[in-house]
Amino acid sequence: MNKPSKITAYYHLPGLFEFYELYKAFLPLFREHKEYFYEWCDIGSIYGAPSDCIWGGGRVGFGSGDPREVLALMREYNISSRLTFSNSLLREEHLSDKKCNALCKMFSEKNGVRNGVIICSELLLCYLKANYPELYFVSSTTKVLTDFREFSDETKRDDFLYVVPDFRMNKRFDDLDSLSAAQKDKTEFLCNECCYIGCKDRKRCYENVSRKNLGEACPDHKCTAPESEDGYRFSKAMKNPAFIGIEDIINIYLPMGFQNFKIEGRGLGSALILEFLLYYMTKPEYQLQVREEIYLDSMLDIF
Repeated sequence: MNKPSKITAYYHLPGLFEFYELYKAFLPLFREHKEYFYEWCDIGSIYGAPSDCIWGGGRVGFGSGDPREVLALMREYNISSRLTFSNSLLREEHLSDKKCNALCKMFSEKNGVRNGVIICSELLLCYLKANYPELYFVSSTTKVLTDFREFSDETKRDDFLYVVPDFRMNKRFDDLDSLSAAQKDKTEFLCNECCYIGCKDRKRCYENVSRKNLGEACPDHKCTAPESEDGYRFSKAMKNPAFIGIEDIINIYLPMGFQNFKIEGRGLGSALILEFLLYYMTKPEYQLQVREEIYLDSMLDIF
């Protein structure tokens, strides 16, 4: 494996509230045993949302981590927290929600690394810019930006520090290489999507989640993609034409000037998130040690 010189890949990891206990066990290892992990990567942020957040989107939230404990852990390790507030169907009356505003106020406090919000709604973006200017904003993959010109225009907006295109943009290398250095700095690729690459219902699927987070009665979205009944499997994601593996990151994306990579999975279990951390960040010869340290943590229910 070729190693890039003085270039860092920043991972944006899932489960800020959902997998608090896992990160509580993992982050000390990441700090104290640098030899276990690839020198060319670091943690750019950890993202997620507590349960019952009407601004939430992407996935129906089940995060149970206490926000103050979560924030304290991220500050201890100087890691940016991102609130996943990517509901696409918000209306004016939703902006006064007490829980979501309290979270924004808490995470916007100036005390260490700057925190952000992953966002889809222009209405919410305007509201947060006016009320919590200390936060930075990430254009959510739930916008389903598959048209390159639309994506390129999104990276030119001053509103966003990062933009996550639809995963089907991942291998459009000629188009991607035409971006300016500033645009490349803002691009954050979704690496491990398992969704069918030919899916035409992705936006409708996200809208279904948005309705559920708003408490609206609606039937579940029925996915008609091949093998959708199997659910998420990392082995299946690795076969996706849009999958970005570590060899791709090292040999293609970093040399092209891209440094930000999002790992999906906050709707999955701790055991699978650990597999992502092992694959993307941990040297093969130390994966067993990291796995054992996590498994032997008596406070962590890995499944």
